[in-house]
Amino acid sequence: MTGRTSDAGNATEKALRLLEAAAAPGYPHRLAAIVKDAAVPKASAHRILQNLVENSFLAGDGNTGYGPGPRLRALAAQVTRGCPEDQVMRDEIEGLSARTGHAAQLGVRTGDFVTCLISAPGSHAVRLAVHDGTHLPLHATAIGKCVLAGLGDDELVGLTTRLGLPARTANTITDLDALRGDLTGVREKGFALDDEENEQNVRCLAAPVRDSRGAVVGGVSISTVTFLESREEFLARVDQVRMTAEALFGILH
Repeated sequence: MTGRTSDAGNATEKALRLLEAAAAPGYPHRLAAIVKDAAVPKASAHRILQNLVENSFLAGDGNTGYGPGPRLRALAAQVTRGCPEDQVMRDEIEGLSARTGHAAQLGVRTGDFVTCLISAPGSHAVRLAVHDGTHLPLHATAIGKCVLAGLGDDELVGLTTRLGLPARTANTITDLDALRGDLTGVREKGFALDDEENEQNVRCLAAPVRDSRGAVVGGVSISTVTFLESREEFLARVDQVRMTAEALFGILH
């Protein structure tokens, strides 16, 4: 969750940001990293984290490291266990992966990132690094561009000013005007392309997923390594991606 620069926010917002940072993949996370990612002052962060540990939402490793606790794990299981919406989303993503042969993902905006909710690996022997819970940058990924294309210009400027447009590869768009042009194309065509912009030799194609009001909340994407399929062949799969995204309309709120 790097990129937050303000320590503003009420106690609930701070606690939620700290919980999200501490439970992110790759735990246990050290206090310094959590403070940086959540943009909460160290003194407040330590107090809140200790409270979350005492209430079993987080677990400490005894060496300033934190990760998800039993109460948070139980809550996550309760949310997804037997949830018909979760099963619909998983069926759609797995179906898209089976039809295209490529890895498929459903991601949603979570603050300054896209978080992968559901992933399916595809049938190819090559396995990509994106899995459930992975955080992805907004400006350098296809799903992220779908999210940014749904923002007004003032919000886009504020977000990119705060986060910057750091280069992930030589192909990453790092200029705001160039990004604006790319996002105009996303709105006009109804899909976004990450052409080796987030990871070298990896190409992703995404369509926006909307909530019941029509607002973009995330996207559906397929991903492949560039040597498996030409750019033109990959782009020809856009209708399959769009259809999956449309099937998820209104499921995420």
